[in-house]
Amino acid sequence: MLTLLRDRAAAEDCAQETYLRAFNAWASWKPNAPAEAWLHRIAINLAISWRRRERLREVGELLRRLGAPEQSESPDLAMRSDLLRELRALPPKQAAALVLRHYHGYTNRDIAHALDIPERTVASRLIRARSQLQRRLMDARGWRTALATGVPSDE
Repeated sequence: MLTLLRDRAAAEDCAQETYLRAFNAWASWKPNAPAEAWLHRIAINLAISWRRRERLREVGELLRRLGAPEQSESPDLAMRSDLLRELRALPPKQAAALVLRHYHGYTNRDIAHALDIPERTVASRLIRARSQLQRRLMDARGWRTALATGVPSDE
């Protein structure tokens, strides 16, 4: 647990939670599988969930520390209701990368450091997020690009 979580207190909490969950679910344990393997699976799942929540807490703390960006006199592009609606529809990891990059102006390196993920993962999340956002906004407005509909031939 300590290797997965890199935090002694979190590892102790997850170990306690592992035994509590195993005790509560003991009736569902199948004797054809070793109890140790079952406990390890519970522990690993808890550790993965803890890391996921910790990353989200770190992003939330980072956003709280930075505060909201300066508001301009003109309506801000990020405040458009259609853009906000589609941004909220994105997977949370992609939306977080997109907001940190384009709304707060962080580099991919800064985002990777803040989220504790490789820079290439940030880049791929941004590419997927932009693509989905662009497609969803175009579909919502009924716009089609020449690439999406095909270029008419001269014939």
